[in-house]
Amino acid sequence: MSETPPPRWRRPLFLWGSAALAIAVMVAAREVILPFILAVVIAYVLTPLVAALEKRRVPRAVAVLCVYAAVLGSLGGFLTAIAPRIGGEFRGLRDELPKVTAQIRDRWVPAITDRLRAVGMAPETPPPEAAEQAPSSAFVARPQPDGSIAIDVGSGVKVVATRTGWDVEPVHAKKDASFDPGRLISDMIGQSFAYAQQNSLEVARAVRDFLTGVSRVIFVFFITLMLAAYTMLTRERIRAFFRSLVRPARRDSFDELLARIDRGLSGVVRGQLVICCINGALSAVGFAIVGLKYWPVMALIAALFSLVPIFGSIASAVPAIAIALTQGVGTAAFVFAWILGIHQLEANVLNPKIMGDAAKIHPVLVIFSLLAGEHFFRVPGALLAVPTMSIAQSVFLHLNEVTRRDPTD
Repeated sequence: MSETPPPRWRRPLFLWGSAALAIAVMVAAREVILPFILAVVIAYVLTPLVAALEKRRVPRAVAVLCVYAAVLGSLGGFLTAIAPRIGGEFRGLRDELPKVTAQIRDRWVPAITDRLRAVGMAPETPPPEAAEQAPSSAFVARPQPDGSIAIDVGSGVKVVATRTGWDVEPVHAKKDASFDPGRLISDMIGQSFAYAQQNSLEVARAVRDFLTGVSRVIFVFFITLMLAAYTMLTRERIRAFFRSLVRPARRDSFDELLARIDRGLSGVVRGQLVICCINGALSAVGFAIVGLKYWPVMALIAALFSLVPIFGSIASAVPAIAIALTQGVGTAAFVFAWILGIHQLEANVLNPKIMGDAAKIHPVLVIFSLLAGEHFFRVPGALLAVPTMSIAQSVFLHLNEVTRRDPTD
């Protein structure tokens, strides 16, 4: 007697229920899931190197260790070579910040204020005698011939007639509706120093939190490397597990989906890393040519910020142009033109050649994914937004093709 096959709805219900449970667990454990996501990214980036060593008959575990040693050794050697220069640049920048602040306050702010006054958008400078004529007291007591005392009301208070008598109230200084950049910057600097002096305990707590954060970053870094190593060692088992969830008749389509996702991610992840290195190198060349102060730091910022498309490029240009302005308008114009040229090269040459057509995502989708990722997950969300959008786009395009196929084909 043959066994009755189970209803066809049971397996889809099981798979969708398992997927919902997995998503719920990921949402509940979102505070600790970042190392796992980073491990998948690292494994995806380094897997081609491991596979290349395996083709030379190197055991996989040894290949993973060799790749880790080469990559981490290269990064460590680079940081060791450049750290003294970067440290010196940061110390120089720290020592020069008061001079830069004074230059901005004494040179650029007055120039901007004069331009604004010329068009009527800033208040005129009050004459010096105006301050001298201002009364220094709110009340002045004067003896009278009859022995009484008269109270004169000066500035700073006002007398208001009420139904029950007279009320004396303080007069708050009126806020000038016009914009005064000098007063604004002076108030900001003064408030910053006052906060640091009056809140030394909070500053100490911030330092403690910073050290705790550094310790946690180191711990998460090693955990991430371990998870990435396990992922590379067992990548066939992971792929086979997900493939087993698909019905045998749909496994060829599943393989097509994985190939499409790989083409898209290869451009977005690996291609973006290559472009970041090229952007950093070109920025260093241009900044060094023009003699930009602290150009190694500015080039490093340009390379790191290029990990975030569009917004990262804009954010990395701001400090470089700001530093260049302290050296002259010509220097700032050259830096701006050089950065603009790099981004034109990236958009018209590097992206099509390195990322390829499979990784193309519409700029509107890129901006949406960046804003959504930063809103919900802050910096990690912004870094992982475009790869996630690439996966979603690949899934959508694949399902669109599958559903449009003729069932008779």
